[in-house]
Amino acid sequence: MVENLENINPKLYKKLDEREITTEEKDENIVDEFDAREVFDLIRNINDPEHPLTLEELNVVEQSLIKVDNKKNTVDVKFTPTIPHCSMATLIGLSIRVQLLRTLPARFKVTVEISPGTHVSEASLNKQLADKERVAAAIENSMLLGLLNQCLMPKN
Repeated sequence: MVENLENINPKLYKKLDEREITTEEKDENIVDEFDAREVFDLIRNINDPEHPLTLEELNVVEQSLIKVDNKKNTVDVKFTPTIPHCSMATLIGLSIRVQLLRTLPARFKVTVEISPGTHVSEASLNKQLADKERVAAAIENSMLLGLLNQCLMPKN
C-alpha cells in the first residue's frame, strides 16, 4: 500500500450486516432483478489503497448512493473520498468500475462518479472515470493493474 498517507486518521464507520438471502432469491425459476444492495455487496469490500480498511468501513461507498435501473440496464455509483483533496480518488473510482465490469453482466452500462461537492477536482476526475479509452488503457498498464488487483483482493 501507499507509504505517505494523506489521511492519517480516517473516521471509521460500522459495516452493514450481511444480506440475508431469501427463498425467492434461491429459486432459479424466479427472475431476480439487480438492486442497489446487490451492487453495494459487490463493492463494499474493496480495499482502500492507503489503509488496511475497506471502502465501506471508510464510508467511501454507501448503498444509498447506488442507483440500478434494470429496464435501462444502468448502474450508477457515487463514491465519497475521505478528504476533499484525496490523490487516490481516481484509483478508488477505477477499482469500483473494474470490480463492477468484472462481476456484473455485460448488459449493464456502469457509471462511477465522485459524490457532488466532495472533491476539489471532482469534474476532471469524473471525466477520467467516464472515458472508456482511458479506463481500458489503465487496465492494460501492468503497474496500475497490480494496484487495482491489490484493492480488489479479498482480505483473509
